[in-house]
Amino acid sequence: MSSFGTARLLISNGGEVALELTVEPWAETHRMLPEQTWAIVTHSPAEDGPWSGTLRGDEPFQVDHQPESVTVWVNGNCFHLSDTEENAIDAADWHCPAQGASS
Repeated sequence: MSSFGTARLLISNGGEVALELTVEPWAETHRMLPEQTWAIVTHSPAEDGPWSGTLRGDEPFQVDHQPESVTVWVNGNCFHLSDTEENAIDAADWHCPAQGASS
């Protein structure tokens, strides 16, 4: 059984207004309310990564922030989006491992 490289990123809205969270390259957009914290988990098809696509290279995520929005570029082959209690918000790509497996 092969394993996958896994990376996890927490995103928090510490502001007083909702933020628009966009997960690229899927163009998935979600409204994140004040005081919410979400986890984005991605998986690489190779055991040790690699993560391609970021400006610095070999990193699983790139984050761009604007006053009322955050864009997260995910460089794995899929992603899981959940709250801090691991309740699923969204999962792109049917080939993602089950959430929690390898995380």
